[in-house]
Amino acid sequence: MKKIAKFEKVSFAQFIKDWQQEFPKTTQKECEQIYQNLLLPCRATKGSAGYDFFTPIDITLSPQQTIKIPTGIRVQINDSWVLKCYPRSGLGFKYRLQLNNTVGIIDSDYYFSDNEGHIFAKITNDSNENKTVVISKQTSFMQGIFVEYGITVDDNVEAIRNGGFGSTTISNSNT
Repeated sequence: MKKIAKFEKVSFAQFIKDWQQEFPKTTQKECEQIYQNLLLPCRATKGSAGYDFFTPIDITLSPQQTIKIPTGIRVQINDSWVLKCYPRSGLGFKYRLQLNNTVGIIDSDYYFSDNEGHIFAKITNDSNENKTVVISKQTSFMQGIFVEYGITVDDNVEAIRNGGFGSTTISNSNT
């Protein structure tokens, strides 16, 4: 197996900033406790392709309800690799739990962004069977799979990322 990445926590300063933006009623002390209890993503078995991400809090989602979760996690990835994030298959199968962007793409240069490469997950209970999803704290809810990728022979991109969603959008004068 190729070893191409390393998960770590974002700094506490970055975590509390992002957490309180999503959950403004959370106190600093509560944020400290959540941060201290964050679990790094890991594989469940030797044959698992996916690294499980764990919820930092208890989550209950009624049908059609959405939540944005600052995971407190970042990942340093070798060049020519990407982390693709998906909902855990059991949650998707049982409840139609979905990532709002269908597949989260974590590029290798996201690690160096102003937000320290903080990985967020926005999930929706898309149940059409009126099922409520309950995910207990420190339970896996999303899985990330590392995938190698290539570029075209005439690629000469030199731009550097600084941000998250939309930060790599460009206008291409060749289209």
